[in-house]
Amino acid sequence: MGNNILLEAFAKGKTKVKLNGCNCVIYTRVSTKEQADNNLSLDTQKKACEFYASKIGYSILGYFGGTYESAKNDERKEFTNMLSFVKKSKEKVSHIIVYSVDRFSRSGANAIYLADQLKKAGISVFAVSQPTDTTTASGSLQQNIQFIFSEYDNQLRREKCMAGVKEMLLRGEWCTSPPIGYDVVKTNGRRQIVVNAKGKILKKAFYWKAQEKVTNEEVIKRLGAQGIVMSNQRMSAFFKNPFYCGLLVHTALDGAIVDGNHEKLVSKEIFLDVNEITSCKKQGYRINAENDEVPLKRFLKCDSCGKYLRAYKAKKNQKNYYKCNTIGCNCNKRADELHEAFESLLSQYSFDLNEDLMYLMKLQMIATFNQMQDESTGNIAQVESALSEINKKLERLEERYVEEQIGKGIFDKYVEKYSVEKKEIESQLQKAGKKVSNLDFHIDAAIDLSSKLATVWCSSHYVEKQKLQFLVFPDGVYYNRGKDECRTPKINSVFQYLSSLARVIAENERGNEQNFAAVPSLVARTGIEPMTFGL
Repeated sequence: MGNNILLEAFAKGKTKVKLNGCNCVIYTRVSTKEQADNNLSLDTQKKACEFYASKIGYSILGYFGGTYESAKNDERKEFTNMLSFVKKSKEKVSHIIVYSVDRFSRSGANAIYLADQLKKAGISVFAVSQPTDTTTASGSLQQNIQFIFSEYDNQLRREKCMAGVKEMLLRGEWCTSPPIGYDVVKTNGRRQIVVNAKGKILKKAFYWKAQEKVTNEEVIKRLGAQGIVMSNQRMSAFFKNPFYCGLLVHTALDGAIVDGNHEKLVSKEIFLDVNEITSCKKQGYRINAENDEVPLKRFLKCDSCGKYLRAYKAKKNQKNYYKCNTIGCNCNKRADELHEAFESLLSQYSFDLNEDLMYLMKLQMIATFNQMQDESTGNIAQVESALSEINKKLERLEERYVEEQIGKGIFDKYVEKYSVEKKEIESQLQKAGKKVSNLDFHIDAAIDLSSKLATVWCSSHYVEKQKLQFLVFPDGVYYNRGKDECRTPKINSVFQYLSSLARVIAENERGNEQNFAAVPSLVARTGIEPMTFGL
């Protein structure tokens, strides 16, 4: 037994004795100036904390806070500085002294977590007006309840505040600072929002836009000449703010629009006219998101810059065109010509077989599917092993963070990285173990669609055409203006396989069914060489 003394360094479960220490820091906080002027002033908090530290005999190593900081979250500058100091100080800090727990934090569960992490580092949070012994289980529970009630009190205050805000808004009263162009004045004790000198100049901007059809850049230039500096982003927000035509919109109104009591800058008609203009392109045509006449927009891409081609109707000949908006590309083509070429491309993957040959195709499809399923099943064990490994990495990362071997920045970075990897692996696992119910139905549907791709595309509306386009060509189609041709980098392997299979069946039309079914299953390629087609 005596020999085991030499091996005590390898023992487990031994309780480490932590020295309480007598060094502390003081943290004080007020949320608003009103609090600072009342009983919870910073000076009152500081004196109470200093009195307690002096009474117990603690040495004060530093003061933190002393400013207006909301405790709704724990991203406060002074609060963060204090936490960094107590963790890195050469002189061991054992206590953080606050006036009350709600001065430390009102974030509820996160405050409990912070206090627990500090406790593991040998640092306790002590509130002089709510004394608890956090070294005991009951004391920790009491402090945690106080943290939760602080968050609850915060939520109640917010609900009451928002209820008051909503009532004011419903009466047509704007309760916060008005936007640019307005001043708040009091007449006979009544609060009013009126247009100021700057607002009278801004009023001209609405009329320039509505009557002269000038661009935002021109409006900004004219306003700058009269002493009002506006950015392009702020100018857009200005024109879209219904406050200027006498209406109130606010998140507290749950989507409702209320007539305000403030002075209007412009009429509703002018406001609507301006926003009709801003919803149009510079060339004067309107955007129609789902236009059956141009189904290849957001699908066709410019071969030079890789951006999607936009669609528009020319004023001169009233014809639809596809065009790249990138300056210098000059990628422009008549829509009907591109539609004809695309329909021709789809026809290459269509086929016309009788019922007997369709049945042979179905048998071959089932054989191919079963072969691919067998191959994917063999990968499940490998994917499960990778998932187990990533879970171990996440557990180890959490342990190192709790033990303060790494900081929060590194922890967040790698948690995000490993979580993305885990999600991808789980997706692979789900696909590998996925079984298809009613296989006959799905194969029949695939063969039926493949046999008439061009016909289905021509007879569908915009949304269905878009779905079919991306189903057959997942990466879209690229148009080269110089060569006047299109290319597609990828074709759905199912349609590629079906069209190839149809050609093989047609060539072996005179063979018997048994001999054909015995042919080894064709495995669809995962990718193909880029395909081009002329116009």
